[in-house]
Amino acid sequence: MCIAMAPQIRPLTPELQKAAFEQVKEDPQRLEGDLEAFKAWIGQQPHLNPRLDDQFLVAFLRGCKYSLERAKSKLDQYYTLRTKYPEYFTITSTTEGKFREIHRTGALAYLPKPLNGHGPRLAIWRMGLVPAEKYHILECMRVSQAMQEIAIMEDDYANIFGVEFIMDLKGATAGHLFQMTPSIAKKFTVFSEEALPLRLKGQHFINTIPGFEQIFNMFKPMMSKKMQGRINVHGNKMELLTQKIPLEYLPEEYGGQNGCMADLVTEWEKKFDAYEDFFKANATYGTDESLRPGKPIDFEGLFGIEGSFRKLNVD
Repeated sequence: MCIAMAPQIRPLTPELQKAAFEQVKEDPQRLEGDLEAFKAWIGQQPHLNPRLDDQFLVAFLRGCKYSLERAKSKLDQYYTLRTKYPEYFTITSTTEGKFREIHRTGALAYLPKPLNGHGPRLAIWRMGLVPAEKYHILECMRVSQAMQEIAIMEDDYANIFGVEFIMDLKGATAGHLFQMTPSIAKKFTVFSEEALPLRLKGQHFINTIPGFEQIFNMFKPMMSKKMQGRINVHGNKMELLTQKIPLEYLPEEYGGQNGCMADLVTEWEKKFDAYEDFFKANATYGTDESLRPGKPIDFEGLFGIEGSFRKLNVD
């Protein structure tokens, strides 16, 4: 007789379990059945070869508030986009190219304390620390992408409450802005909204520079109305940011108490080392469009300049 194993998922604290019920409709009594139904569907998809760790899959259920249909769609799109655009979305090494150089600038970090001590994870990108003449925004996005993947696997606050993202443009130049082409912006907007299981709860732009508004207004219509409503442009007014994110939850470099960026670089360096095999395995997962049931995906149509991304149809 085959005995089903209990889900291999990190236990939540009582406070987080209560939040998981309130925020994402997680019922511990149904969790095993929900995961089994998700895996049964995956097993019926000839084109889809995803990571099958329970901890990974539960992130998609949580990110979709336990709507199995939405979780199916997100997982499919996650691997569809990674397979089609690996240079954007598939990280197989954190030691190749300029990855570690960019990381060691301290430009990107997930902060140790969640918002208000029990809320969304806070992430920050200090764009001006990475010279535009030396590094391309895509190379920076790969560092961000790797951090997101680790958060999917080990950050219960990010999976249950979502992520609040701060983009600090202090020291950034027009060169940084011009690297974000409409094509790049479209792909990352679609991936963030349609494929990534982590829910983006807010985006904050601080220390904006001349030219930012024009570029930003060009990209804003690519986002859903819901995401547009979660964007906050604070200009150079730090007090507007701290009305949303109290000062103590910002890093020490901002006068806060939420980690020192140099220490966070060291901490994440160790995480990247520990996840070396995890990222290497990414090369083995993906989709095979020749095996997809039904009509093939028209990628040119999906990402055409004239049209917005149309969601994949998932049975």
